[in-house]
Amino acid sequence: MIKFVSIELTNKCAKQCFFCYNESNNLGQTTWQPSDLVSFIKDLEANGVEAVSFGGGEPLEYEGVFEVLKGTKGVLFRSMTSNGLLLGKSDYFDKLMMCEPDKVHLSIHFPENKSEVRRVKDQVIKIAEHGVLSGVNLLIRNDNVFEARMASDYLKSYGISNDRIVYLPMRMKNPVSSSKVRFVANDSHFQSISCLAKCGVSDRFCSISWDKQVGWCSYTKSKTKLNSLDFFSLKEVLTGLKLEYCG
Repeated sequence: MIKFVSIELTNKCAKQCFFCYNESNNLGQTTWQPSDLVSFIKDLEANGVEAVSFGGGEPLEYEGVFEVLKGTKGVLFRSMTSNGLLLGKSDYFDKLMMCEPDKVHLSIHFPENKSEVRRVKDQVIKIAEHGVLSGVNLLIRNDNVFEARMASDYLKSYGISNDRIVYLPMRMKNPVSSSKVRFVANDSHFQSISCLAKCGVSDRFCSISWDKQVGWCSYTKSKTKLNSLDFFSLKEVLTGLKLEYCG
């Protein structure tokens, strides 16, 4: 039974990281209409889905993001993963806080970049001060393991511990082993993606891309178009859908 759905709002992202699995860029697009997306999410909740997570691309570059957050307030658990760049503009930060998301995680894509690490740390603390659960998605590449460990230790020195950090190993390009992720986390107990241990389908989770392609995870190439925006169609698409290993 699907309980958690990840929704990419757009593949537009000004950051344009060279390793992005979604090939996000500053000319990216979306196929979501805010009102349709709100109705879809409400239908998901009515059929047992407990949480949605919004990503991209950069979700704050999706023009309807605040409308969607407001329209789904109190419906189910809503989380967002952002690079945080637009939160440097007070109107974006204030608008996001007014929508009262249930959780916001900010990504550190380049732990070797000390200014990015400091910025994300400051923003995560500020979000928490506004009563919203906050944390960090820390991306680990095979060539920046030691810098990622330093970033992890730095975050912990400011009270952002492993219960608020998701350690994300690079997939497809420059992949990193589970033992190196454990080294970065500096603890036997840490949060990561389930495929760190083994690639496989979870009957509780699925991902929907910016162009409404459904997959068992965000990385797989095995995806099928969602025919209509309702839970029945989502379940129908998932039936028999394969999971293609991304490594």
